[in-house]
Amino acid sequence: MRPLAFVDIETTGSGPQFDAITEVGMVLVDADGAHEWSSLLNPGMHIPPSIENLTGISNEMVRGAPAFREIADEVFARIEGSLFVAHNARFDYGFLKNEFRRLERAFQPRVLCTVKLSRALYPEHHRHGLDALIGRHNLACDARHRALGDARVLWNFVQRVQAEKPPEAIAAYRDRYETQAAQ
Repeated sequence: MRPLAFVDIETTGSGPQFDAITEVGMVLVDADGAHEWSSLLNPGMHIPPSIENLTGISNEMVRGAPAFREIADEVFARIEGSLFVAHNARFDYGFLKNEFRRLERAFQPRVLCTVKLSRALYPEHHRHGLDALIGRHNLACDARHRALGDARVLWNFVQRVQAEKPPEAIAAYRDRYETQAAQ
């Protein structure tokens, strides 16, 4: 079994070139089971009130947290060799890739997007945002808009997909998508 890294991040905004990460959460799944890891990050900039209201992550909470460069080795080691799984993966992957680029480090894991997975396997539904998946699949979320809480939802969603869909359908999607991501 290829290890899976279900990753979610929270940020100061939507632009990876000028915004920064405030929290990283991961559920790492391998032959030994599922393991969780998360960390608040000091983004080195002010968290806007709208983002603070959405995530509950305040400037005070991140004041003493490490900067990304201080945990970069740990983040890289946890993801290395795993399939990077995220909801709207371009967002999470883009932020992490930019953070590693600032450190002059390559970051190119194979990526699977659960939005695209949901669209491919549940085409009868029109909405595939995380809130829609939570409602449609009756997934528990103990901390919405917090990195680890959302990463747990992704892991639960993939488990639900595996229970509902034939393995061939999932493998066909994964193989097709991973091939595209590797190009």
